[in-house]
Amino acid sequence: MLRRLTPVLLTLLVVVLGVTALAARPETGAPRRTADFVVLAGVAGLRWDDVDPQTTPTLWRMAQQGSIGSLSTRSAHRPTCPVDGWLTLGAGSYAAWNGSRQQDGCPPVGVTIEQPDRIGANLPDQESVVLHNQERLPWGAVPGSLSESVRCSVAIGPGAAVAAARPFGRVDRYAPKLPDDPAGLLGSCVLSIVDLGTVAGDDRATRAAEARRVDAALATVLAARPPRSLVMVAGVSDTETPSRLHVAVADGPGWEGGMLTSASTGREGYLQLVDLAPTALAALGRPMPERLFLGRPAIRVDGRPDDLAAAIAAPADADREAGAQRRVAGWFFTLLALAQVALFVTVLPLLRRARRLAGPHSPPPVSRRVVATVELLLIAAALAVPAALLADAVPWWRVDHAGWWFALVTVALIVAATALVRFAPGHDRTLGPLGAVAGLASLVVGADVLSGARLQLNGVVGYSALEGGRFSGLGTVGLGVFLAGALLSAGWLAQRFRRAWRPMVVVTVGGTAVVVVGSPYLGSDPISAVALTAGVAVAAAISTGGWLTVSRLVWAAMAGLALTIGYAVVDLRRPAEERGSLGRFLAALGDGTGGLTVHRSSTANFETLVNSPLTLLAVVGALLVWFALLQPWGGLMRLFGIYPAIRAAMAGTAVAAVIGGLLGGSALDVAGAAAALVVPMAALASLRVLDHSTDRTQPGAGRQRGDGPAGPPAGDAPDGGPGGGSSTTTADEHPRADRPQPDGAGTRDTAPADDAAPAGTEGGSGDRSTAAGDAADTAGSEAGDDGGDGEDGEAGDDGGDGDGGVRRAGERAAGAGGARGAGVPAARAGESATPTSTEVTTG
Repeated sequence: MLRRLTPVLLTLLVVVLGVTALAARPETGAPRRTADFVVLAGVAGLRWDDVDPQTTPTLWRMAQQGSIGSLSTRSAHRPTCPVDGWLTLGAGSYAAWNGSRQQDGCPPVGVTIEQPDRIGANLPDQESVVLHNQERLPWGAVPGSLSESVRCSVAIGPGAAVAAARPFGRVDRYAPKLPDDPAGLLGSCVLSIVDLGTVAGDDRATRAAEARRVDAALATVLAARPPRSLVMVAGVSDTETPSRLHVAVADGPGWEGGMLTSASTGREGYLQLVDLAPTALAALGRPMPERLFLGRPAIRVDGRPDDLAAAIAAPADADREAGAQRRVAGWFFTLLALAQVALFVTVLPLLRRARRLAGPHSPPPVSRRVVATVELLLIAAALAVPAALLADAVPWWRVDHAGWWFALVTVALIVAATALVRFAPGHDRTLGPLGAVAGLASLVVGADVLSGARLQLNGVVGYSALEGGRFSGLGTVGLGVFLAGALLSAGWLAQRFRRAWRPMVVVTVGGTAVVVVGSPYLGSDPISAVALTAGVAVAAAISTGGWLTVSRLVWAAMAGLALTIGYAVVDLRRPAEERGSLGRFLAALGDGTGGLTVHRSSTANFETLVNSPLTLLAVVGALLVWFALLQPWGGLMRLFGIYPAIRAAMAGTAVAAVIGGLLGGSALDVAGAAAALVVPMAALASLRVLDHSTDRTQPGAGRQRGDGPAGPPAGDAPDGGPGGGSSTTTADEHPRADRPQPDGAGTRDTAPADDAAPAGTEGGSGDRSTAAGDAADTAGSEAGDDGGDGEDGEAGDDGGDGDGGVRRAGERAAGAGGARGAGVPAARAGESATPTSTEVTTG
């Protein structure tokens, strides 16, 4: 009864862990009314390296008094040109001006502003702009939503008119330029938007002169600000490519001396341009529009250094790092994909020649030195992404030729990590490198997440604040590496336990990974947590052996569905502004706007699929596994039969990576990052399993070569054990130095090659030997599915296990296959094995 209830109990355990992790959310503090007036002052192109006490003294004093942050100016157009930035500010969602424009530049855009009276203004193109955003762009933005949420608004300057225009084009109060005394104008409405000018170009002197003019205009605004007002200064857009991070400063009651953040970023010191509109309404105590802004209200948090220069240096350094990351990330992933493809091609002939066949026509074995070198290269390739993540702990972006320094640091870390794996205990075992690499990769990514994911923000293998897609938690690449490392670690650890305990081990390790991925305090990725739950359920279901049956697949699907429903119920009960991505999507389905989310996800999947180098890694890795490793000569099926927990881990990784990528809008990027770790380790383990395929059973103490199949006389049990027990071991349980050499020369405890089928014996052709060996592989794999296994040789519930049992029987069967195909008794083929209980289970 308990055995039948095990899948149910494990499913419930994973679901409870997941819902608990996803339901708990950090206390961010509900935004409250802090001002009677809000003034949004925008400057196109203003960056933190433009701000200093001499050039911009007014802005410097304002930053000292208020709260500061880095502003990501993402819009519906890349890059965000000034007109797009102003439009996005007024929409509270990603918007763009209509018209045909090149994606990589910011040509001048003429905006027609009519002034039929001396009070307001009208934008005749506004209605077509709204229609363009509603029907042609995937965000469904409504330009003018901010102005529609207040009774009246003021716009000063042409950029401000674009932000303040209502959806039908009307600007309530408008002045084409800043008056000498704007007090009356700023106090006429609760919301004022001011265009302070533009800071553009790369010339330092030119930028400094433009920054001075902006600072003088800001001084005029601050001198005329209404009482109890919030003034926000923001660099609302880029002025040329590439994109940069910009200035965000808030000064007013309740905003003194802190850092800015919002729920949309989840990262202290970072805001998005779409956050400014909800921030203004929250400060005024006004309700949000029925169709929610994509942005979230900004809040002030403590933790800013007392020295303003040091506080400003942090966002300026983040801008430099983000710029360097964009230049380096492209060639890093391209080189990684090409290097792994070349390595996979190199491995193919080694796989074909890894098995040492009996008979005169077997190919010569590959040199041990060559195999050892390829193994080290496979380990290095699998550790490339974790090493690149760890490289961001060194500030390589602050020096000239940053790309070369990043490469140098990454290569040094790869070499160090490879050496650590090479000299780790248990490296000579079949699964030794796989367990060490998986554990190291998951440790690096997990430690970064637990410490705030500081290495992933603006990191080469992380995510960029310039893109505006993610600011905290696990990124796409980190997710792929972490889920692969966690599941492989779970499989490796489960393999060392008795068969009955393996599902619990997989659930324990995998459930912990689900918490790390999904918790808002850590990975902040509930969608990927659902995908990982499905992967963990699949891995737990087949960790004891057997196939992924319909019933097991149903339990895995039920686990993911139950977690999704549980989290959805909790998330939908929250206030609208506090919901996560899943709650917002379900709410959008309820009000009929969920199609936009589906459209954005499908568009993102397609763009990523055709543009990302990780797609190549995923596709080539799948091809290598299917057309090479899973073939009879590839070794992976043999590995899966001997180590069912590893098969379970790899199957769970594939399920979680594919589902997580598709639901998260990253197509095969998650699968590609996971493949960068899993496929090299699968190839290495396959090489080692094939290398063991002809290992012979070593006789125990007192066992003579002349003993027949009946074994030693009764009462003379090997190693002093009781009669009828099994104390035989295989070379796979010992360091690789103790294995039979390629030339057939046995070690001191191993039957020599003279016992193999002699050339020219009946049926002794190499082809027939190979066929018999492949048949024995199948038998060995099936035995591995039905019985447990483990590197310590303990007996399983249904018969012998892995290194000491199923693998022993299966690999001996493969080794003797050639001799049996040649018509020679198994004992003459060098098996010299005493019939034991472990051998009986293999049939």
